[in-house]
Amino acid sequence: MTSKVISIVLGGGQGSRLAPLTQTRSKPAVPIAGKYRLVDIPISNCLHSNINRIFVLTQFNSASLNKHIKNTYHFSTFSTAFVDILAAEQTPTSAGWFQGTADAVRQCLHHLAVHEFEYVLILSGDQLYQMDFEEMIAQHIEKKADISIATIPVHVNDVPGFGILKTDENNLITSFIEKPKSGFENWVSEVSDEMKAQGRIYLASMGIYIFNRKLLYELLEGNERTDFGKEIIPESIEGHKVLSYQYEGYWTDIGTIPSFFEANLGLTDDIPQFNLFDKNHIYTRARMLPPTKISGTHLDRSIIADGCIINASLITRSIVGIRTRVGLYTTIDSCYVMGSDNYQTLDEIAAAKAAGEPIMGIGDRCTLRNAIIDKNTYIGDDVKINCGAKLPDGDYPTHTVVDGIVIVKKRAVIPNGTVI
Repeated sequence: MTSKVISIVLGGGQGSRLAPLTQTRSKPAVPIAGKYRLVDIPISNCLHSNINRIFVLTQFNSASLNKHIKNTYHFSTFSTAFVDILAAEQTPTSAGWFQGTADAVRQCLHHLAVHEFEYVLILSGDQLYQMDFEEMIAQHIEKKADISIATIPVHVNDVPGFGILKTDENNLITSFIEKPKSGFENWVSEVSDEMKAQGRIYLASMGIYIFNRKLLYELLEGNERTDFGKEIIPESIEGHKVLSYQYEGYWTDIGTIPSFFEANLGLTDDIPQFNLFDKNHIYTRARMLPPTKISGTHLDRSIIADGCIINASLITRSIVGIRTRVGLYTTIDSCYVMGSDNYQTLDEIAAAKAAGEPIMGIGDRCTLRNAIIDKNTYIGDDVKINCGAKLPDGDYPTHTVVDGIVIVKKRAVIPNGTVI
C-alpha cells in the first residue's frame, strides 16, 4: 500500500514569523529539542509509516537544510528509498519563486513523473506531531476518495487561525472556509465525546493531504492557482470526493516564536504531549559526540543533549542542545539553548579568556530566563538576560524580543556584564 505513495514535505516560505531563527536557515532546518531539526518530524513520521520516497521542497536559505538531509538520510544502495531536496529553480516554463503551496508542488511535478506512484502525501515542514500515515492512506483507498485531508478538532478560540471544514455522516467534507474571522457558529462537526468535553467541536485542516496522482496533475496543470488551502481544496469539494481523516493526538503548528518556544519547553514536562521516548522515535543526524559532563548542577525538568560540559548552579525547565558549555554559578530558567556546531580548542579558550572575551557557550555567574539562545553564540560572564520587567518587542544587533521572549541571534557575542 505505502509502496504506491510519494511524500512531499513543504519547506514553507521565508519563515518571517520565526525570525531571527530563520535569518540564516530555512524553516525546516530550525533546531528543535536540542538535537533535531524541524524537518526530521515529518520525515520520521513518513519512515515509521513505511513511506520512504520523500521530496523536501524549499527555496529560502537552503544550504544548512541540504547539509542536514545529506548527512542524515542514507539508504541501501539496493533500495528505492530517498529523501531529496527540491529547491526552487528556473526552468523554461517557470522563471520565478514558489508562489504558494500548490505552486511549489506544481513546479516540481516533473521530478515526480519519473517515479511509479498512485498517491501523493503532502506535508508541512513546521509542525510537531506523531501520526501513522498508513491508517490515513488505508482509509483513503478503502473509501475510494479523490483527496483526503487530515483534520483535528479545535476550540472556538482557535478557529480564526485555521482552515475550517464541515463533514457529513460518512466523513466526506461538504464545505471548507479558510481562517474565518466570524460567522462560523454553524460549522460545528461531529467529534468524539472526549473532544466535545474539551470544547473542541470545530474541525481544522492540519495541512496534511493525500491526492490521487491523476487528480493532482489535473488540479495543478494549466492554471495559476497557488495555494491548497485557499484555492485547490475549496474548489475541489463540489466536484470530487474529499474525505476527512480525523486525528485526535497531539499536534501543533510551530510557525511563530511563542509557539516554537512553548513546544520546546513542553518537551520537559513529566509526561509531555509529544513523546520523544516513544517507540516511533525521531530520526536525525547521527553525531559521534562524547557523553555530557555535569559538575555541581541542580537539574529540574530539563533535557540535556550530547557533548555538553555543564558547571551551572541551576538549570530548570530548559533544553540544552549539543556541545553546549555552561560556566560556574550560572542559572538557566525556562530557556532553549540550541548549542554549538563545533568545540573551541583549549588554546582558543585560553586566548579568549586572556583577552577578556567570551568563549563559545554561556559564561560564569550568568542568569538567563525565558530566552532562546541560537547556535554558536558567545555569552560572557555575569550576563543577565530577561531578569526584570517584561521587555518590549524589538529587533537589535545581537538579539530580538518577541512576546517577552529574548532570542539571542546565531553567532552573537554578548560581552561580559551585559544586561538585556
